[in-house]
Amino acid sequence: MRASILHFIRDRRGITAIEYGLIAGVLALGIMTAVGDVATQLKSTFQAIKAELAKTAT
Repeated sequence: MRASILHFIRDRRGITAIEYGLIAGVLALGIMTAVGDVATQLKSTFQAIKAELAKTAT
């Protein structure tokens, strides 16, 4: 039993998968933040265009 526990503790094969999972999570969070910022900027730009077109139309 002790040998099995020690073997489990010393086994490092799963660590790489966990690291890749954490990296993927951080990248996904960064991408979502960047896309959200771009969407906010686009919305602001289109609202400004809409306001200028409304002024021109009247």
